[in-house]
Amino acid sequence: MRALAPSPLAGAASIDFARAARRLSDAARAVGLTPPDFRSPPAAPGARRTLRRRPDGGAVVAVRLRGRPWPAVLADMIDGVLAANPVDGPAADVARDALWKAVEASTSVAA
Repeated sequence: MRALAPSPLAGAASIDFARAARRLSDAARAVGLTPPDFRSPPAAPGARRTLRRRPDGGAVVAVRLRGRPWPAVLADMIDGVLAANPVDGPAADVARDALWKAVEASTSVAA
């Protein structure tokens, strides 16, 4: 499995974001959660992450990429998955661990 470390090339952040979203969605399904849709940036000025509930019961998590460390973006994406699902306590811990494992290779940025 190829690492998801963000590329220093222009436009790479959105590609990395899409890859992380796919991996997090797959990991969420594997632990019985419903993955949200991921978007960037949030519509709310100054917001780092927003969660919008759709009428059909789904959710949209929007995360700001620009000017932020990649691990912070991933943390917001993971928190968004958990916020979009009715999970807490030990089940949330298990889910959080599985979600981080799905993207752990992408938290280190090559210098």
